[in-house]
Order: sequence, then structure tokens, then C-alpha cells
Amino acid sequence: MNKLVTALIASAFVIPFTAFANEAATLSVEEKIEVNAPASAVWFNLHSFGDMGAWHPAVKKTEIVEGYNNKAGAVRLLTLQDGSTIKERLLDYKFKEKNYEYEIIEGVLPVSNYVSTLTVTEAKDGKSLIVWKGNFKRKDLSDNPVAGQSDDDAVKTVTGVYKGGLENLKKIAEGK
Repeated sequence: MNKLVTALIASAFVIPFTAFANEAATLSVEEKIEVNAPASAVWFNLHSFGDMGAWHPAVKKTEIVEGYNNKAGAVRLLTLQDGSTIKERLLDYKFKEKNYEYEIIEGVLPVSNYVSTLTVTEAKDGKSLIVWKGNFKRKDLSDNPVAGQSDDDAVKTVTGVYKGGLENLKKIAEGK
């Protein structure tokens, strides 16, 4: 009887830890850029959830495929320059606060459980600050991810997406 009780107690601790060990870590990326333009002008360029192609060079076309633009629940389909696609859902939209949050539903990026926010705030001397941050897991949740699906690959890809978009947005907002 004592062996049975000991085995049950031990399994109560081992099983949760084993399950936890097989789960990929939550990863984060945050990129910021200062823009020599007022926050309202910068927000004008990126406020439309339904038009990421207007400012992100990797996006060829954006279309709202469900719901209404800038309304929570709206789903956009991004067609990238290479023809691949990413589908995203708007979770929260705050026009006055110059902020929105969205998630990736499906797509080609090596991530899962991806949630991101874009925010524009006033900075010193009439400038603005754009912050793009996201939390996600790598797409391959196994202990031995396939090539291109590691934590480092996921972070590197998202960092590249953020930097490319922010740098182009800065050029557009500053009229360069």
C-alpha cells in the first residue's frame, strides 16, 4: 500500500513537469523607432488595420476578409511580395490612444500563439515613437525543432519583420 501511495504522489509531481518541459518557451520581440514627425501624422500612416501594404515593404496586398476594418474581430489577409499569405485577427483597436493589438491565425512565419501590438506616442521636440512588440512561440513545438523552426529562427524572423516595417514607416512619415 505504501508503494502505491508513494507512486501516486511521485506521479502527481512528475507528470506536470514532463508536460511543461515539452512546451516551447514564450518568446518576445520589441522594436522601437523615433520618427521626426508628430504622432498624429505617423498614426495616419499605420492606423488602418486593413492596409498594412501601405507602409510595410514585405506586404504586397492587404484585404479584410471578415468583419470591418479597425473593429475588433476583423480578419485581414496579407499577401506578401513572394505570394505567400498571413491571416491576422484584430483583437483591440484604440484610435485615440494610437494603438492596436492583433494575432496571427495562420501563415508562413515560423511562429505560433503570436500576439502583437503597435503603438505610436508623442516624443520630444515634435517627434514620435513607434513601438512594435509581440509575444509568440516557435511554430514547431517539439523538443527537436526542424531546421528554420527554432527559437532563434522565430525571434530573428519577427525582428526582421518589425525592423523592415518600422524603417519604411519612418521614411514615409518623414517624407524621404
